[in-house]
Amino acid sequence: MVEMLKGIAASDGVAVAKAYLLVQPDLSFQKKTVEDTAAEEKRLDDALAASSSELEKIRDKAAKSLGEEEAQVFDAHLMVLSDPEMIGQIKTHIQDNKVNAESALKEVTDMYIGMFEAMEDNAYMQERAADIRDVTKRVMAHLLNVKLPNPSMIDEEVVVVAHDLTPSDTAQLDKNFVKAFVTDIGGRTSHSAIMARSLEIPAIVGTMEITSKVNEGDMLAVNGIIGEVIVNPTDDQAAEFVKAGEAYAAQKAEWEKLKDAETVTADGKHFELAANIGTPKDLEGVHNNGAEAIGLYRTEFLYMDAPDFPSEEDQFEAYKAVLEGMGEHPVVVRTMDIGGDKELPYLQLPHEMNPFLGYRALRISLSELGDQMFRTQLRALLRASAYGNLRIMFPMVATLKEFRAAKQMYNEEREKLVNEGVKVSDTIQVGIMIEIPAAAVLADKFAKEVDFFSIGTNDLIQYTMAADRMNERVSYLYQPYNPSILRLIKNVIDAAHAEGKWAGMCGEMAGDQTAVPILMGMGLDEFSMSATSILKTRSLMKRLTTTEMAELADKALNDCDTMEEVVALVEQYVK
Repeated sequence: MVEMLKGIAASDGVAVAKAYLLVQPDLSFQKKTVEDTAAEEKRLDDALAASSSELEKIRDKAAKSLGEEEAQVFDAHLMVLSDPEMIGQIKTHIQDNKVNAESALKEVTDMYIGMFEAMEDNAYMQERAADIRDVTKRVMAHLLNVKLPNPSMIDEEVVVVAHDLTPSDTAQLDKNFVKAFVTDIGGRTSHSAIMARSLEIPAIVGTMEITSKVNEGDMLAVNGIIGEVIVNPTDDQAAEFVKAGEAYAAQKAEWEKLKDAETVTADGKHFELAANIGTPKDLEGVHNNGAEAIGLYRTEFLYMDAPDFPSEEDQFEAYKAVLEGMGEHPVVVRTMDIGGDKELPYLQLPHEMNPFLGYRALRISLSELGDQMFRTQLRALLRASAYGNLRIMFPMVATLKEFRAAKQMYNEEREKLVNEGVKVSDTIQVGIMIEIPAAAVLADKFAKEVDFFSIGTNDLIQYTMAADRMNERVSYLYQPYNPSILRLIKNVIDAAHAEGKWAGMCGEMAGDQTAVPILMGMGLDEFSMSATSILKTRSLMKRLTTTEMAELADKALNDCDTMEEVVALVEQYVK
């Protein structure tokens, strides 16, 4: 049955392909008494063999795409599958209790998991418990004959459908096969949406109901530019979407002609257009889209993609690769922003009612728990600074005291390295991300001590409006163009300029085609965005003059009362 669903347009592009449901299956079962225990043992053996074969393929693919070290977690899973003692116990349970394989598998593995988890002071045993839980889920899926989704093994053209996508799910998507994705929840600034833009995968989020409306293999037509998806489209509808995709591709080809052009307005003013990245692999997109800098390197993916804290050497190599890859162009590296929705399985953070306003980012770095982790990162960054134009940015700063404490740790690690004879750049800039309203209001005081500001609008907007950016029910309050937000941003830019410092923006608003003209008029120096937004932003800036945009910004700040009035004003000026 043909059905049209609307969502939030999260990443531009159009795709038509069949659905791949990235939804955890129901693994519940009935405990049954059986007579033929040999048949149950064979079912178990078959499920174990199928699981092994699957894990070997996943392991090989992980080794190729992520490296041998990352793939070792699957070696541990394969060892669990071939553990003679555990498997022997499951078979004995089937024989002695005359129960089905599912029941015996759960009884025995639950016992092992409970035993290992009880060893709270033994990290190795805790990891084994996690391995057994993962493997049990896979074997159970084979016994129940249901499919366990695995985005890294997709090998045909699909549209991924999920309730939500975690950053690690998104990182596994191969854009050669994943043509788009659609989710139930999320907003334009949720991490899955941001990753989709950096991967150049069309995406629609916040549909509320896509997972309940779609079956595996249904055809989907997705338009990420306007936020529409059609389930099982007619041939005519599919053809229309293909046509829209071709038109978008033609527009992109026009923008691509500006790849090597300078970002200069119609009246000759230069703005710096930078890219946001998550890993060194994103450099290709940075260069392909003509970025002049990297305005945000999200280092938390180094932590999230590893089975344990990344070593100083691993981090050094990652930072060095990006700095060398950018040559003389600036690279702003944000220190680890863990917490909120970015969890580390190996870092036991306390459960919190509101993690986004809780123990995260610099707050962890400055605590006893994060001290060593933060110092290791600072050392790696300082060592890498010799290979390029490094700028370091601290996230989630609320008070001057926090900035001073972080800067002191930076200075201590710098001094240690210099004393050890390690080469460290003399031109590193140290700044902060402005994402907490308290810091935006006190920007004049911060500006005396920092080298730069980078405004993180994704969080600044949600904190100012008291509206969770991941909650589609209050998405109407996520208002980048609200005059209150614009006034905070202007306050930050003016405070930086008064002290001879520069102000950038690394939130998604920096590439928002409605916001860009106002930000130009306010005098924002650097615009950092998903690489895929750079060329269309350069194209827009080339058509505008700073004098007219300054007039626009003044009216938006002083004459408009609502977001809607600001949008109408921009349309009037940018026609």
